[in-house]
Amino acid sequence: MNNITGPKPRALSLNQERKLVDYLDEKFLELMRGFKKRSEPTSPYRTLSDYLAAARQILSFVLQIPPIDPSTSLRTAYLLRLTNDVLNSVPGYAPTSPVLHEVVDWLDDLDQAWLAVLQTQVWDPEQGVGRDLVIDAGDAADGVKSTPMSQTEVARLRSLLVGGVASLEEWLSVGMDGEEIGNVERMLGRLGLQNEFDEVFSGTLDYLGGFGGYVVEPLSELE
Repeated sequence: MNNITGPKPRALSLNQERKLVDYLDEKFLELMRGFKKRSEPTSPYRTLSDYLAAARQILSFVLQIPPIDPSTSLRTAYLLRLTNDVLNSVPGYAPTSPVLHEVVDWLDDLDQAWLAVLQTQVWDPEQGVGRDLVIDAGDAADGVKSTPMSQTEVARLRSLLVGGVASLEEWLSVGMDGEEIGNVERMLGRLGLQNEFDEVFSGTLDYLGGFGGYVVEPLSELE
């Protein structure tokens, strides 16, 4: 846990929350439409790099939602939605060598984001980490609080991440030329990415209860 406290956040007003929901819903719709049309010349997300860049903008915006009720649940809900969309969309693109490094970087950012949300921390966009939320006695007496994720949300998150790792493994089992390869670890080793993929979501899964270091194994060894 990062013990450095961040600036004192303020809860969103009803009007701000309504505008936030409208904005994010529109951005998610744009991302989904662009992905579905990725093979068309007019799609803004023809490449995985373009898709990840757009998803990163949404991630940055979601993390700025203050972890103060009732806004806390909004941040969690939208981050779950983004996690689901991205992990389901990445395998829709071809796994090329340059883009795999971008995928690793994006997944690491997502891992850090979830660690902050799980600990109801305020996001520090400059450092890319969460800062501990401090609610003083006066605000607490006035009903200011930050509710942690529910057991249902935690279970949903764990399922998304473990399932996402499995999907990435299957995606990587297809070589750079579209042909099935026999050893994912060997391919990742050649690219210098084996350790990074071994640690995908390790921070979040470890925090959730000893699921860290989910190693990517070749499909042939899992059958």
